[in-house]
Amino acid sequence: MSTDKTENTEAKPPFDLERMLRRYLKEVRHSMVLGMELTQVSPEGVLVRLPYSDKIVGNPETGVIHGGAITSLMDQACGLAVAVALAPEFDITPTIDLRIDYMRPAEPGKDVFAFVEAYRKTRQVVFTRGIAFHEDRNRPIAHC
Repeated sequence: MSTDKTENTEAKPPFDLERMLRRYLKEVRHSMVLGMELTQVSPEGVLVRLPYSDKIVGNPETGVIHGGAITSLMDQACGLAVAVALAPEFDITPTIDLRIDYMRPAEPGKDVFAFVEAYRKTRQVVFTRGIAFHEDRNRPIAHC
């Protein structure tokens, strides 16, 4: 009795974390509507850009971005940092707790960036922290 085993010789493409995170960010409706863009992925963390838009202004008289848009930016960046910490094995993870400390208002007309790192990983929880800023991380708009 002969057994003819045909091997699947198709090579599996290498895991591309950055490509996967960019695709995920574009598929999340609120991230897409807000125009969020992943600009950097490294073992240290992720950098996500929230472009300035009149659609996300909280006070039309001042042109300052609404705090809710910055909260969404920080939450999304935290989720991406968790994915980096768990890669290549991970799944969609809910936010357990998110506290935003606003240090100053965002400046009108300027994009906001969020840099977030995963600083501790347990069997069940990944802890993150981040900063929202314009050009300089040393002049934060908010911390989480």
